[in-house]
Amino acid sequence: MTAQESAPASAGRGEPLVVLEDVQKHFGQLHALKDIDLTVTRGEVVVVIGPSGSGKSTLCRTINRLETIDEGTITLDGQPLPQEGKELAALRAEVGMVFQSFNLFAHKTILENVTLGPIKVRGMKKDAAEKKARELLDRVGVGHQAEKYPAQLSGGQQQRVAIARALAMEPKVMLFDEPTSALDPEMIKEVLDVMVSLAEQGMTMVVVTHEMGFARTAADRVVFMADGAIVEENTPEEFFTNPSSDRAKDFLGKILKH
Repeated sequence: MTAQESAPASAGRGEPLVVLEDVQKHFGQLHALKDIDLTVTRGEVVVVIGPSGSGKSTLCRTINRLETIDEGTITLDGQPLPQEGKELAALRAEVGMVFQSFNLFAHKTILENVTLGPIKVRGMKKDAAEKKARELLDRVGVGHQAEKYPAQLSGGQQQRVAIARALAMEPKVMLFDEPTSALDPEMIKEVLDVMVSLAEQGMTMVVVTHEMGFARTAADRVVFMADGAIVEENTPEEFFTNPSSDRAKDFLGKILKH
């Protein structure tokens, strides 16, 4: 089999998908993002870690323009991020986002939460959207909860629904902003397990997290931030065993002792 013939199995993997160049962001006097250069390739899992207030969540939120930037450029699949209106809504359909809080619609069933976007934004027929939603809910392990309302589910189950809801839009990249930090310890694993399986299936992911075990096992690359800047980036193995910056050594020294 030639390289051309075998290419579709990993079609496009390794191509730049999300590119941030010289990104600057201020909140008043605070320089929240400083000279950010970051390229996430198709199929790559990038885990962003660092102390509180280092700019991790802000970085994540700029990729689907929940935060605007002051300078620099961000492109998704070669296209600059649109400013507003329909183009921005279309961009958000391409970029799935899972937050610390689950943001599910309390008055809609789990199934309705997952089908809403595909029907309203993608124009899917209700039957097709429901079939796909049930498959995704099964995939994240909450298929049997489809007819319930969010308040009837545990936090871990709600977060898995939020992941299914984002996946229902068939995004090009998934952003996770501390998706387990609001969960009880026994629920964290069930959400991380879903994220690990997504990574194994080739989903492009940018994950802001405090879960170092996930960073070690699921990341292709660890990006360490401090004071609004990317201080270093490396493979998990290299970063955790041999960090090159004093800031990273200090950070790891504090968290890995416990």
